[in-house]
Amino acid sequence: MFMEIIDTHCHLDVAQFDVDRQAVLARARRGGVAGIVVPGIEAKGWDGLWHLCAAEPDLFPAFGLHPVYLEQHREADLATLEALVASRRPVAVGEIGLDYFIADLDRDRQQSLFEAQLVIARDARLPVILHVRKAHDPVLAILKRVGVPGGIAHAFNGSLQQAQHYIDLGFKLGFGGMLTYERSTRLRTLARGLPLEALVLETDAPDLVVAQHRGERNSPEYLPDCLAALAGVRGEPAERVAQQTSANARAVLALDDWRTG
Repeated sequence: MFMEIIDTHCHLDVAQFDVDRQAVLARARRGGVAGIVVPGIEAKGWDGLWHLCAAEPDLFPAFGLHPVYLEQHREADLATLEALVASRRPVAVGEIGLDYFIADLDRDRQQSLFEAQLVIARDARLPVILHVRKAHDPVLAILKRVGVPGGIAHAFNGSLQQAQHYIDLGFKLGFGGMLTYERSTRLRTLARGLPLEALVLETDAPDLVVAQHRGERNSPEYLPDCLAALAGVRGEPAERVAQQTSANARAVLALDDWRTG
């Protein structure tokens, strides 16, 4: 049965897709991928990302300054981001957040950059797409203080309690390729225990490839493998999981309004 699904996190604009981007898109669409959210990671990529999404009816842009690329970001990028958000109105501000997994990333600068982007999102009444590693409690504390209209906690791997805090703040939780690995027992337990109304699917391509294509570049065309894994661990029909996660994505990012808004 053909099922429509949405990839809420795919870096289709990056150089790894330059040689075959249209072919990748064609294969993804044939597999049922009805929409792809493309989050930005640094200012120099925003213009290309925008033009890519503007040219394709099922691609949706987000602009953000990723914490892992801290050294590439400049103070002026925040003013550029604010202007782009106002003029081009992306579906979200992201990918933004805190990464405490990488030991030598300046945490104070990460936090300052994160908060500044949250304020831009809040003032524009836009959701955010979060990157969080080893930092869920600090991120949640900042979200509660700044206040944004929800969004997506990408590649969620926190606790059930942390998940509930995100849900209470209007967030959906992203699950993808790591669910396809049998060794991901903790993540699978988490995905099984959360309400389906709180979940969205993602690939994070070209990273975090599914088990079926281990060692290869990840791709949005592998989103059906993520769907099958999520349905399998939950013991629910894939059709229901596809329908609900797609509805969740459309609602939290207002995807149906973006082309007309």
